[in-house]
Amino acid sequence: MQVGSKGILVGLALGLPTLASAQAMTPVQAPVDGTVLEVSATGRVVRAPDVATVRAGVVTQGATAAAALQDNATHMAQVIASVKSAGIAARDLSTSNVSLQPQYRYADNQPPVITGYQATNSVSVKFRDIARSGAVLDALVKAGTNQIEGPAMSLAQPDAALDAARADAVKRAQARAALYAQAAGMRVERMLSINEAGENDGGSPQPPVMFRVSAMSARDGASTQVLPGETDVTVTINVRFVLK
Repeated sequence: MQVGSKGILVGLALGLPTLASAQAMTPVQAPVDGTVLEVSATGRVVRAPDVATVRAGVVTQGATAAAALQDNATHMAQVIASVKSAGIAARDLSTSNVSLQPQYRYADNQPPVITGYQATNSVSVKFRDIARSGAVLDALVKAGTNQIEGPAMSLAQPDAALDAARADAVKRAQARAALYAQAAGMRVERMLSINEAGENDGGSPQPPVMFRVSAMSARDGASTQVLPGETDVTVTINVRFVLK
């Protein structure tokens, strides 16, 4: 069977792929005139955290599950009321954990026996004024809090710090490329591409932070100390350079 010019026209009208259209869809990369060098660099800036997040909770015991949960709810209501009276906004207060677990007594060659129940309820409290957080935690302990974890330090608005870290990363990448070029007897012609590989907005990992809550503090009048310290904000990039 022979296909003439009409058959070709029909094929084009139906939208059938042709060699020309397939070639047009294939990206063509221009060859690089020079040696390609790829380096990784991490930009870093140091900032003082301005937000502290703490988990505060109540752990209670009871002979029955209902008794443990009811006692926990009573104490937790006092804790939440204390948090709100300290000026913590509703958006900075959220439930982080609620659990009810049986407690067992174990003996050799005998099945475990349930001796009671333990109820736990904890809330995540975000302090936007770290200087006040220690006094608020002391008030929470007086209200019935007997479990505290944290604090986790972070930046409320890390974007500006991340941009500064990005600029630092580019400078480090350029300096490293210049070093390699000089060692190879070449020079940096231009930057070919930049790819951001990851970032840390200052929330993790956490630097060591002093956090102290004890019965001795309540007796001698000392207040809990929360020291924000400093945190690193980092951005890692991969950059390709052309050397000649």
